Amino acid sequence: MDNLEIKKVTIKDIDQLQKIGRQTLEETFSESNTEENLKTYLDKGFSTEKMTVELHDKNSVFYFVTRDNNVIGYLKLNFGASQTELKDQKALEIERIYVLNQFHGKKVGQILYDKAIEIARQKNVDYVWLGVWEKNQRAISFYQKNGFIEFDSHIFKLGNDEQTDIMMKLKLDGNE
Repeated sequence: MDNLEIKKVTIKDIDQLQKIGRQTLEETFSESNTEENLKTYLDKGFSTEKMTVELHDKNSVFYFVTRDNNVIGYLKLNFGASQTELKDQKALEIERIYVLNQFHGKKVGQILYDKAIEIARQKNVDYVWLGVWEKNQRAISFYQKNGFIEFDSHIFKLGNDEQTDIMMKLKLDGNE
């Protein structure tokens, strides 16, 4: 796909980040969740206050993928104490890779994923990990194809619904 660019998100991009974040999560999860639970999650998770804190966190980073200057997806990575669970200094967490539905199957997610691995190698971490909803078979297959293996599970709350996330990790070999 032509004209794709990856760009680091800054506080100036907060409105765009909230918009793409809400839109991609709605597209991904609206069929499988109640409107009320989804709304509660989105309102809390993408509030200006929460996004401001996340964008100022030196141990978290966001990237947009744009096509012809339009944001079509994003990536969120966490390091050190900002990881949602393991908090291992030698690990990097991919918290989110989300792409608009119309661009699924067009390698946009792979471009964001490749950026995450590039950063993991720059940071010289031993492994990359993530949590993926057990019912999101598309994402699970994507990560398996990229060499991730299942190692645990945890509960993720969406509104008042407790869901199971499969935790997966990829050991990085030969970091320079």
